[in-house]
Amino acid sequence: MTQSLADLASASVRRILRYFPESSPAEREESCAAARELLGAHGEKALTRLPPIERVMWHLAAEGRAEDLDAVVRYQRRDPKAFLVAGTLHPRLVLPGLRELALPEHITALTPRDLPVTAQLTSVAWRGGDLVWGGYAFVANLPRASGRVTGRFAVLRNAENGRYIRLRLHRTHSEHATAASKQALHSYDRTGFEIVVPARRLRELAARGAGRWFLYVGIPGPGGIYRARVRPSDAGAAAHNQVRHLADGSRLVVGFAEKSVSVTVRRPAAEVESFTVTDGELRLVTRVPGGVEAPTAVSVVEGETRVEGPLTPLTGSLDRFEAVFDVGRLTADDPSGAKTREFAVTLKGADGKGHPAVVAEGFTTGRHPFAPGRELAVHRDGPGHLQLMTRPIRPVVDTMTVTEAGELVLEGTYPGAETAGKKVILRHGIRFEEKEPPVEFAGGRFTIRIAPEAVPQPDGSELPLCSGRWYLFLRDAGAWDKSGDVPVTIRPEQVHELPLDFRGPRRGFTVDRRFFDRLFIGPERFLAPDEHGAYRQRRLREEYFPEQQKLPLRDAVLYLSLSGKQFSDSPRAVYEELVRRGTDVEHIWTQDGGLPEMPAEARVVGIGSRAWYEALARSRYVVVNTAVGDWFVTRPGQKVVQTWHGTPLKKIGKDLLGSPQSNPAYIASLPHSYRQFDFVVSPNPHTTEIMRRAYCVEGELLEAGYPRNDVFHAADRYERASRVRRRLGLPGGKKVVLYAPTWREDQRHASRLYKLDLRIDLAAAQAELGDDHVLLFRKHPKVHDNIPGAGQGFVWDVTRYPDIADLYLIADVLITDYSSTFFDFAHSGKPILFFTYDLEHYRDTLRGLYFDLTARAPGPLVETSEDLVKALRDIDTVEAEYLGKYVRFVKEFCVPGDGLATARVIDRMFAGGPHATARG
Repeated sequence: MTQSLADLASASVRRILRYFPESSPAEREESCAAARELLGAHGEKALTRLPPIERVMWHLAAEGRAEDLDAVVRYQRRDPKAFLVAGTLHPRLVLPGLRELALPEHITALTPRDLPVTAQLTSVAWRGGDLVWGGYAFVANLPRASGRVTGRFAVLRNAENGRYIRLRLHRTHSEHATAASKQALHSYDRTGFEIVVPARRLRELAARGAGRWFLYVGIPGPGGIYRARVRPSDAGAAAHNQVRHLADGSRLVVGFAEKSVSVTVRRPAAEVESFTVTDGELRLVTRVPGGVEAPTAVSVVEGETRVEGPLTPLTGSLDRFEAVFDVGRLTADDPSGAKTREFAVTLKGADGKGHPAVVAEGFTTGRHPFAPGRELAVHRDGPGHLQLMTRPIRPVVDTMTVTEAGELVLEGTYPGAETAGKKVILRHGIRFEEKEPPVEFAGGRFTIRIAPEAVPQPDGSELPLCSGRWYLFLRDAGAWDKSGDVPVTIRPEQVHELPLDFRGPRRGFTVDRRFFDRLFIGPERFLAPDEHGAYRQRRLREEYFPEQQKLPLRDAVLYLSLSGKQFSDSPRAVYEELVRRGTDVEHIWTQDGGLPEMPAEARVVGIGSRAWYEALARSRYVVVNTAVGDWFVTRPGQKVVQTWHGTPLKKIGKDLLGSPQSNPAYIASLPHSYRQFDFVVSPNPHTTEIMRRAYCVEGELLEAGYPRNDVFHAADRYERASRVRRRLGLPGGKKVVLYAPTWREDQRHASRLYKLDLRIDLAAAQAELGDDHVLLFRKHPKVHDNIPGAGQGFVWDVTRYPDIADLYLIADVLITDYSSTFFDFAHSGKPILFFTYDLEHYRDTLRGLYFDLTARAPGPLVETSEDLVKALRDIDTVEAEYLGKYVRFVKEFCVPGDGLATARVIDRMFAGGPHATARG
């Protein structure tokens, strides 16, 4: 196979090319020399396998055109796969803003491989007897069809003989197509489609006999027609097969095969019509059409279990046959716990050949409990195949209603004998965050009530479900983790009732399915259609935001804490002090996806919304603790304060150069990023020195202390701590241990989100400490996992609690690792334990530290869970042993620490402006 230059180049050369604008002259020459050598050795064919923009980059490198290459790399970072296409018959690449870039034809020429088609199904519905497909289809970087041929079209193509049936395609509007493209250059809003297959066409398919037909779309473009199979979604009706039973006995399966949309026509030799389970026997009744040779047996196979039931005629019937199975034999090797065991069911003929058993129209599924907590389920899937399985007894929904207040009520059957110790869990499909809605069991049925805009949190608050899919599970109330969870499903006969769309007081929600019958709840996006996606965000930044900056400033303060994910930290401290002073300004808080609880007195705007861009452009004051964006420029008369959010122990910014975590492009952007701020707040001299160097801060660094740490010195800190304890519902008389670790860059899920690197044996810790301790577990915002044991009385998940400062006040001990939390917590004077099981790896390989933690930590460094529990049990001795180190640490890192940091920040922010005298 011919390799591309990117495959052949060394890792160091690829890295230099990636960061070419930031590379040294010597590195640039190395990259260009390597490109010339590779191209000379392997020829132009080595370029053809590269994506178009990469092809341009390697060509420019080989030519030694450093200035042009610099410009292309910078463009590629902004929108990696987006470009313009010129030419009617022979398409060629054009880069926006670089139209005069002189390139040879063989570099800019585009082939069909360079212009892939996205053809996505989004809905499947029936309109009377007509089949209606909805979706969108576009050629990458061709937002509109072009060329001499007019009109998009669709066809059904037979997989066996290549015959096709042309279908009518109606163009529709699809804002989702643009957002799903994940690029910022083109709008694909006009690429939606509706394809109607009339009932007569479906009858025609059946008349042509058995076969599978795939759905294709064709789009006119430069040089001809671009074709592609339409692909399914991963959830809902556009992801699951549907069966239509036709009058002539044929089965029309509208669904998916080979990751494509298809229609399959089959005329089965026999169908399973019904079943019963009585006296320990499973009886399957099949119906055989007249004139068809009847199958001789039903085969049931799973692993080593192989059971065959002869099909015998039912008394008095000519077309119905029965097979009988001993339930005890089927379930003899049944696994324990939450495992599901699925049997393959086939109908066998006299020749010994087997065909998957399919169910007849009107077949009713069911289940039969056969052992404590286990059931035999006679089920079916989307294509109508009979499924036989043993599994944990499931809660199966059969009724879905929505109250006038927007509360979702799910009711169904649960024949389990033990219900008192069960609870329902709502779990996010990506974040793995969990909620616990109320559930009632009575008379073999259950009722789940979910108010999706007011879901109870562990801290006692109520928040809306954040975006994503929330799946439902049944769990034993005493379960330690999710390993025994049982999914909540819907009756197969009722899957056609989905999706169920409903509205709460402020937002829409959808109940839908995945894996055929698994239920989930999906909130609609927080951003409006004209705000969602990379393309519309670029338009808002480049067009709407500058327009708003021309309008007069308002006396308002916009707050942004952790990109809108929290109401917390120093921005919160500034807000609360301004409210206490009664400063005459409007308060506007940024919120991301409804995640954090926000103050009722402030106006709340969603990050990325028009309202947010307007507030950012027109607020006289902006208080942030993270970056805003490299596109942002402070306007005259506006004060933007960067409070930041930590004291550096692990290396940051420019100091990461040469490490695996180094990002030269990010480092090069730092000077501009920090020019956005009128001043940057520093908590101590250590941070001032490092921030100035590592973040390339050219302007003012105000060494005021962090406003967030004034809480340790506030007059009402004890009353505030009591309120926090009551809100969390912590038991009285127990020591409170707060565990707040950082994330590990090398611990990721397949989705690239960070894993919880849990090394504490929580069960052992509970056994040793549970009588007189509680453990508050605060995951880092980057970490997505559920916490085992949470909710059992010892472990408390406080990740979503609005502000960790409140948790500092109630904690008697802090456990951390390399997180900056210990610099803040040291203001309390309370003991700190360091669980540094991976110190050498983290320090020497992963991230690097600014000082020797073993020499200067104000508490012991513990390597094992067992030793950590021992230290907690003997915390008074540990505290006394480390008193000297603790005092020295406070003098070095907790100064200033007088409770006046917020006042200093506000006075500096207001200096020389209309609110300079607004003191309380």
